Amino acid sequence: MTLHKRVTITDVAVAAGVSVSTVSLVLSGKGRISAATGDRVNAAIERLGFVRNRQAAALRGGQSGTIGLIVRDPGAPFYAGLLAGLIEELERQGRMVLLAPGGRDGHSLVRSAESLLEQGVDGIVIAGYPNSDGTLRERANRAGIPLVYADRASHPDTPDMVSPDNMQAARLLTEHLIGKGHQRIAWLGGRSDSLTRAELLGGFCATLLRYGLPFHSDQVMECESGLQPASDALVTLLRRSAGITAVVCHDVRVATGAWFGLQRVGKSSGVGGLESYYESHIELAAFAYVPEESLEALPVTWVTTPACEIGRAAAWWIVQMGSGAGSDVLGHMEIPGRLAMAVI
Repeated sequence: MTLHKRVTITDVAVAAGVSVSTVSLVLSGKGRISAATGDRVNAAIERLGFVRNRQAAALRGGQSGTIGLIVRDPGAPFYAGLLAGLIEELERQGRMVLLAPGGRDGHSLVRSAESLLEQGVDGIVIAGYPNSDGTLRERANRAGIPLVYADRASHPDTPDMVSPDNMQAARLLTEHLIGKGHQRIAWLGGRSDSLTRAELLGGFCATLLRYGLPFHSDQVMECESGLQPASDALVTLLRRSAGITAVVCHDVRVATGAWFGLQRVGKSSGVGGLESYYESHIELAAFAYVPEESLEALPVTWVTTPACEIGRAAAWWIVQMGSGAGSDVLGHMEIPGRLAMAVI
């Protein structure tokens, strides 16, 4: 019995003298391919006996039912939540996800996008890589499929993007603290090169000024999102800036570290223990990208913009664009935050 090697899409591309992407476009019926090129590819398909297995579904109605996803760091909590929300929404709409690696620094981004195009996906969602040069957008346009970006921060030069409304979240949290009578509110956490921090801090500062409260640069402290760095930074902040009554924390880990920092200060203050010190002196507030029910049981007021909601929004948008229903809603979709009251 003689076994014959299965003919691949690459074999067809070589025989037709075109790229693999061009063969994929002919098979899916997408993109702008000349009649002559299409005839040449189809002739090679017939001559080689290529079996259009995976592409058969794409030919029926022009869609494969698969969405490509490239994630910068699937193990990071934010992107893990985004991935979960995106898969949940796509499955609800009868779609599947094809995950491709992009590399932490994006070195595999273009190659992965090309691979997804070759698989005949109906659209691509890119999470964690702001559009920097338009190369991927151009390739997606040539293939006739939508491309949506998702990230923790806004990127004004990136079209078709889903992100949290960080400015709104910061306004919401700061107004809540001001409404409770706080007038000396400090900021803790985040790195100076973080765009997410810049957006949150911008909303925080703008809200203070809107209510006529002073902004003191010495009450804004940068630190890593770890328990010990945040605890140390909180202690330093309180010792050098007297009169602070509330602290806005960059994220969950900073808030948790700040709580331990308060415990350290409370134990050394002689004011009847931590609970008494906390209730009479310092209030903590923070931003979270997890659902409210997943938050730590700490005395912290949160504004939550769950990453899973961003993933669901990206999934909804990519499907709408693929069907043509969302083609007039291009731009930037921002997901608002919600206030979750402190657990005391």
